[in-house]
Parts: sequence; structure tokens; C-alpha cells
Amino acid sequence: MIDIVLATRNKDKISEIQQVLGNLSVRIHTFRDMGDLPIVKEDGRSLYENALKKAKVISSWTKKLTLADDTGLEVDFLGKKPGVFSARFSSEDATDEENNEKLLSLLSGVPREKRKAHFRCVMVISFPEGRIERFESILDGEITTSAKGKHGFGYDPIFFVSELKKTLAELNIEEKNKISHRGKALKKVYRFLEEIERVSIENIQ
Repeated sequence: MIDIVLATRNKDKISEIQQVLGNLSVRIHTFRDMGDLPIVKEDGRSLYENALKKAKVISSWTKKLTLADDTGLEVDFLGKKPGVFSARFSSEDATDEENNEKLLSLLSGVPREKRKAHFRCVMVISFPEGRIERFESILDGEITTSAKGKHGFGYDPIFFVSELKKTLAELNIEEKNKISHRGKALKKVYRFLEEIERVSIENIQ
């Protein structure tokens, strides 16, 4: 069985990851059962740099396979901002609500056809011996004029998925993981871990 550590303290992210990877024969470890995991400062210039740094630091500390991600919201009208600064768009310690309010304020009066946006998720798996694997996916949508929905987190209440005619916050975790940026990246991670598991079993046999 494969042991994998999740390099995040975000409980919502943990739930989404566990929901997708739960069917694999892997032991998923989180900050709850790994003791005092180091807090990694996300000071990279890109989503990949942040994900890579988190994965490598935690993998080095735990000596286990580690999965990290960084996700950014890119709004066309704002020149792809907030991007890598999505989590701290309003301020360094911003709440989800504060970030949403700032974004809606910046887009006040902007017509629907100019409110296109994209969620980009970059995931990195770091092996203790140094091997790195990268996975990435994007979800296209648009920014609403007001928050809708009670599920999800972050910008989910104001990110509208046209084909579903709902915001991400109006979807439950299973529905969201089927179409979301993180859900699609996790499916790539799933297939990768599934192959590692298969090879491990063959080597034992």
C-alpha cells in the first residue's frame, strides 16, 4: 500500500482530495496525523513554484510521497489576476468573503461577456528520493455579480459554470469533483498512483 502525505492544512481541499483518491489502495496522511508539519511560505512567482516548494519540503520532512497543489483564479478582464495571489488577493490574511468582495467590486459594472475567468490547478507529487511529477488542469467559467451557493470554498460562490448554469458553490463535493479544475487534476493523479500501485504489485509477485 502506498503512503501519501497531503501538503495542505486546508480542510476543504483535503476533503476533495480524499473523495477522489479514496478508492485507491493508498494511506492518505494529513496534518492531523503527521504531527507538526512545517508551514511552507507560498512565495513563488507561479502556481507551480508554490506547489513544488510545498511538496518538496513536506516530502523531505516526512520521508514520504507527498502531494501538494496550488490553485489560482485568472480573470481575463483583470489581466489574469489574481492568479498566484488568489488566496491573499484582498490582504495577506484575507478571508474568502473579503477576496470575493474585492473581486466583485473590481468587476462592478463590467458586462457579462467580459467576466470570463479560469480556475487553474497545478499539482505536484514529490518522492523522498527527489523525483517530481506535475499535473495540471483548467476550468473555464465566468464571474457572477453576487455570491450563490453554500458549498465549496474560496471563489466558488462567484464562479459560474455555464454548461451547468450553477456556481461551483451550488454543487456538492461529488458534483464539483466531476468537473472542477482540482477534480480533473486529481483524476490524473489517481491514474498515476494507480499505475505505481500496479507496478509495485507486479514486482512483489
